[in-house]
Amino acid sequence: MIETDITVYGANWCPDCRRSKLFLGEHRVPYKWVDIEEDSDAVRFVTEKNGGKRIIPTIVFHDGTFLVEPTNAQLATKLGLKTVANRTHYDLIVIGGGPAGLTAALYTAREAIDTLVIERSSFGGQTSGTEKLDNMPGFPEGVEGIEFSNRLRQQAERFGVELLEAHEVDSICRHGNLLCIKTEDGREYSARALIVATGSHYRRLNVPGEGEFLGAGVHFCATCDGPFYKGKRVAVIGGGNSAAEESLLLTKFAEHVTILVRGPEFTATHLIQEKVLAHPQIDVRWNTEVREFVGAAGKLNRIKVANILTGAEDDLPVDGAFIFIGLMPNTGFLDKSGVLVDRWGFIVTGYNLFQGSDRPQAYQKRDPYMFETSVPGVFAAGDVRDSSTKQAVSAAGEGAAAALAVRDYLKQV
Repeated sequence: MIETDITVYGANWCPDCRRSKLFLGEHRVPYKWVDIEEDSDAVRFVTEKNGGKRIIPTIVFHDGTFLVEPTNAQLATKLGLKTVANRTHYDLIVIGGGPAGLTAALYTAREAIDTLVIERSSFGGQTSGTEKLDNMPGFPEGVEGIEFSNRLRQQAERFGVELLEAHEVDSICRHGNLLCIKTEDGREYSARALIVATGSHYRRLNVPGEGEFLGAGVHFCATCDGPFYKGKRVAVIGGGNSAAEESLLLTKFAEHVTILVRGPEFTATHLIQEKVLAHPQIDVRWNTEVREFVGAAGKLNRIKVANILTGAEDDLPVDGAFIFIGLMPNTGFLDKSGVLVDRWGFIVTGYNLFQGSDRPQAYQKRDPYMFETSVPGVFAAGDVRDSSTKQAVSAAGEGAAAALAVRDYLKQV
């Protein structure tokens, strides 16, 4: 059972504090943040807890126990997250626990295919950080992202899927007729087939100050970090659906939201645009790009921006910034695996493997199954795939289709 009464004592300049806050945020664990730089009582408390030493982060739990400078693995253990699988070999291992991965797993489990799902953060993927899904079939009033994610997880567990979280896959390879994965803690697992459903993450601006203020004013999840900006001023960078939707969510907390759009108009759907443009707490600056994030004492306090048409620069005073400028696939662990990706890093599957190149060596005697990658037995589904639509509903559909392809593949090996 994940604990909810947690207090994190730290400082905005502390990288370990930012890492711990990010871990808790990714796992949707509520916590209270206390900046010891602004609270003398907190300094005394931390010093007492650490035998006269001022060590941060110091994280205190509901039962009075505490962790000092914990690793992510220590936090996972304390929170009761399962981080070691029951066995080392399975029929199928699904890497990624979002809509694609969990749907694939419940389908294969129903087919009596022994299935393990490994997720690096919290189950549900990006949907768990979405305030509300309004376009999910079967939910006429919409459904909160966290509720939808919890339902997916419960459904997979009901069919006997084994779930392993807070575990990052470091690499995959083939040993004979087995596909093997190694996790970041050095553990190895093998399977007869793999499904890669690792999704994507928000792209960064790569401008000065972005990394320095990550978690201390610069964020990528409004649901996770919006509540820390009650009554404050925030900026949202981006012009698509995510930027527009998250701006509306942030108005529930922030006093004012400024959207910085690099182009002359939104690329979001018209319905969302209308809501944003009519909202009294939101203003939009068009043709504007971020040049630098600036702050003091480890906290963001302004953004240097420029008009891309005139070149005019000025400072935008803000307490926080949320970046939504597109997605990048989570495929770094596939380096040297033989799995073909496109120029943006998305996984190429099925008949797309034959476009613009010679027939892959592995498929000289047969065609790949739907959603199968350039490595036989390794499948991909959801946002991580090259021609996916990057929508939760289609990710779930791809997960089901990939599961059925795995079923047919396993009959032949």
